Amino acid sequence: MAQIFKAKKKPLKQQTLELNITGMDHQGRGIAKHNNKVCFVSGALQNETVKAMLVEDKAKYSSAKVIKVIKASESRVDAFCEHYNQCGGCQLQHLEVSQQVVEKQTAVTQLFSKFAKLNSLNWQAPLLSKSVHYRRSARIAVMFDKAAKKMRVGYRASGSKNIVSINKCAVLDEVFADVFTLFDDLINQHKALHSISHLQLCQSDEKNFVVIRHTKAINDEFKAIVEQASQSQQYQIVWQSESDVIEHSHLAMPFYYLKEFDLKFEFGLGNFIQVNAQVNEAMLKQAANWLDLKGDENLLDLFCGIGNFSLVLAKQAKSVIGVEGVTSAVAMAAQNAQTNSITNAQFHCFDLTQSIQSAPWFSKNLDVLVLDPSRTGAMAVLEQLPLKQFKTILYVSCDPVTLARDSAIISQAGFDLNKIGLMNMFPHTGHIETMALFQRR
Repeated sequence: MAQIFKAKKKPLKQQTLELNITGMDHQGRGIAKHNNKVCFVSGALQNETVKAMLVEDKAKYSSAKVIKVIKASESRVDAFCEHYNQCGGCQLQHLEVSQQVVEKQTAVTQLFSKFAKLNSLNWQAPLLSKSVHYRRSARIAVMFDKAAKKMRVGYRASGSKNIVSINKCAVLDEVFADVFTLFDDLINQHKALHSISHLQLCQSDEKNFVVIRHTKAINDEFKAIVEQASQSQQYQIVWQSESDVIEHSHLAMPFYYLKEFDLKFEFGLGNFIQVNAQVNEAMLKQAANWLDLKGDENLLDLFCGIGNFSLVLAKQAKSVIGVEGVTSAVAMAAQNAQTNSITNAQFHCFDLTQSIQSAPWFSKNLDVLVLDPSRTGAMAVLEQLPLKQFKTILYVSCDPVTLARDSAIISQAGFDLNKIGLMNMFPHTGHIETMALFQRR
């Protein structure tokens, strides 16, 4: 049998560099030049001079991490979290929060110029929320640390699979302030709880859920210990075994209520909901305002989830068809329509990465398109849709690279980018959420 020779990777030589930061990328990293290549520098800000350690050296780019700031930006601030230098959850606490939005907008502008060849963007005012305690959901890792000989409860370290033990998380809603120390104590005190692999937190309007994922059976005695210890924090414990299904049918369904629209959205603990409730409601209000529906439109909502956009817009459109690839989300969307007495919305389960040639939900009467895809974007379906039949396209994005790429497809189909705006769903992180409105020429 032929053997294929694989050259061994040379270990990276430890190098300390002095770098001048000329800009920032869409992940919140500083940009510099080193050896005639772009160097992405974690922890650096525009117009700074830093001393950095080289951590990656590829053919076309390199990466480094700040170890000392020689000349600081006027926008640099002290991080407010004790875990910031180790935890991988936040990337931008060292940048003043209003400047975070400025840098994110600049990064999106550059991506549109590069991928969509659109250079003059009509930026609208960003959607903002409080910059701390904004997360109503999170996933906490639990893992045994061989070196420390203990179970760790926290978030993954930056650029690593290791777990950083967390005392408190300042971006997590205050109802979960003590969740880390509570479960760190419980899990380390009882070996029977060492099969816990992660905790999923979710705040609904009435209850605060902690879903406990465990890889081996935990008997009723130890479950009772956890549930009793959680009562003082008013956590509703839900146990999840090896199955991917989170069984909570014995409990009242979690929900959130949108006062602006008088809509109640129930959801399963396995369903996706927007992490930042304040920005979510502002986002829906902006979507309705931008679309300015008159009541005679037939709207197609792709990647509709539990109906977050669909039901809001169904109150203003003639009809709405929502399409989603996750069966449980489609069921919840239909249930939410019924709960809210909305009769002009239909929901279909369909994998939008596949051919839509025989899709039963598509109609030539559809004239408004709403897209809210995952980070992979909507290219697969955009390349198949007869886009010219739509008069308006609203694209809600959680990844600026795929948004810029997909905007090129929309632009080439005969649409102008009418409005664009940031939604700062995740302050202090590199995540960028954007809304873009396209009008047919």
